[in-house]
Amino acid sequence: MVEKEEEKEIELTRLIHKYLRHDKKFPTVWCPGCGNGILLSALIRAIDRTGWDKNEIVMVSGIGCIGRIATYCDFDTLHTTHGRALTFATGIKLANPELKVIVVMGDGDATAIGGNHLIHAARRNIDITAIILNNSIYGMTGGQYSPTTDYGRKATTAPYGTIEHSFDISRLVEAAGAPFVARGTVFHARMLDRLIEKALLKRGFGVVEVISHCHVYYGRLNRMGSAVDMLFYQRDHVVQVEKAKDKDMTGKFTIGVLIDKELPVYAEEYEHIRKKARGEVEVIEKVEKVAAERPHEEL
Repeated sequence: MVEKEEEKEIELTRLIHKYLRHDKKFPTVWCPGCGNGILLSALIRAIDRTGWDKNEIVMVSGIGCIGRIATYCDFDTLHTTHGRALTFATGIKLANPELKVIVVMGDGDATAIGGNHLIHAARRNIDITAIILNNSIYGMTGGQYSPTTDYGRKATTAPYGTIEHSFDISRLVEAAGAPFVARGTVFHARMLDRLIEKALLKRGFGVVEVISHCHVYYGRLNRMGSAVDMLFYQRDHVVQVEKAKDKDMTGKFTIGVLIDKELPVYAEEYEHIRKKARGEVEVIEKVEKVAAERPHEEL
């Protein structure tokens, strides 16, 4: 047992030195007990298993607590404006399709100001991995309710409980056309890095919704207890998707790979169009053939 613990410490140290910037101050700016650090650990474990070189990766983040993740990671990084992380990432991918582009956003960033960018990135099937940390609130700016705050829950801008109904992020991007959708929690840390790894290796727009907690605002205002209590809440309210059939899901949510299918990738189709316009290849026939053979809803 002791040897295994030592092996884990050695592996963790190796990943820290390989993927985190040494000139940044640690511990992080995140509140003690926040799930952001768990996500960061899962992400670098997943990236390490892909075998990609650091110079192949670009990490893009938006505004919010999790937006600071790009500060600590030793990739080419871009910390963008609120709600626009996917637009910057799309430009990077189209300029150099060989790059592995990873976007990390919070629920408010991705589904409020950035909501249109999210659904259209899914619709186009941009070859990008989007990781959305969902803690049901705007934590960094003082605890305002977000599009994922559950009906009736309190926030600093909803002291009597929000009267709006929340988005289901995974179902939203699935309906918008994303070919890979997974949901995990920071409580299930080992499962989380496997889900992220699958999304990273997916050809097309891969989305991982990460259920986390903000015990400082959401937990305190809604009397959900400490960070540990909120982690246990995640543990007690999930069902793995393979076991969800015929179960009473009232008050619970599924975790695991929710959608995994193959669709044409935007950057490749766009390059075909460019070549066709230049008269270099007769690729338009391929697009027309696919459109003719497949039902509209599968495209």
